[in-house]
Amino acid sequence: MTTHAATVPYRHGVLSISAAAVAWGAGGAVAALLMNTAGLGPIAVCAWRFAVAAGCLLLLPARERSGGWRAAVLTGIGLMVGQCAYFASVRYAGLGLATLITIGAGPVFTSLGAHLLLGERLTRRALAANGLALGGLVLLTAAPAAGPRPLLGVGLALLSGAAHSGLTLWARGGGTARASAGAFGTGLACLLPVALLLEGGVLPSAGQPVPTAAALLFLGTVPTLIAYRWYFAGLATVPGATAAVLVLLEPATAALLGVACFGEPLTWTVAAGSALLLTAVVALTRRQE
Repeated sequence: MTTHAATVPYRHGVLSISAAAVAWGAGGAVAALLMNTAGLGPIAVCAWRFAVAAGCLLLLPARERSGGWRAAVLTGIGLMVGQCAYFASVRYAGLGLATLITIGAGPVFTSLGAHLLLGERLTRRALAANGLALGGLVLLTAAPAAGPRPLLGVGLALLSGAAHSGLTLWARGGGTARASAGAFGTGLACLLPVALLLEGGVLPSAGQPVPTAAALLFLGTVPTLIAYRWYFAGLATVPGATAAVLVLLEPATAALLGVACFGEPLTWTVAAGSALLLTAVVALTRRQE
């Protein structure tokens, strides 16, 4: 029987992870906008994202931004791989499909990993929610791809999903994954030379400086610094398999923003798939009794 004292932190964790997922969906839309209008490649966008987040954290007191170096390096590398692969997938497969595949792999990778590696029990509620979520993803991925190289985009999205699930399992297994200045600084140090080598630099075009600066500031704060803090905090009370379903709010958000902001097609499959994802999230807002 779940007590009220146990249920309150659980629901707070659910809310934190759900809010992070919505923020990530909005972040994917902003990243797509920057790649379309500011002349930035996916690696450069990710570098700016980490630079803004790290810079904001350096303004905080040391106790608010500290973290062990080992944890910072591992978290930074995981975030770097996941975010770079995701933004590249957005470029090659379109915002909606890239986000759906990235997050759609999460329930499979994380649920199985949590069960096999961490001994987390797969409850009937969690299994039913995963079934609804996967059904929603099947409908959503039936929508036509909006990018020039969808197969490459799908492969990159799967890589991103695997990196994200690895971080989730590490955090749930007692790892000290945290959105620290060291983690974002590590990711930035790895990204800069790659951006210079493969994309020729990280400076945006000079055409629209104010909107570009505002988009970069938003990307580095809300869906990066704040969202990852919400997510890692939520993992303290929410099982990994449940978290994997909750983050499916991200593809629903991204799919709707892709339609609204980038003219990606709106079909009955997008509407029905989004509805199934939201139903799965609602089913997990209460802990299994």
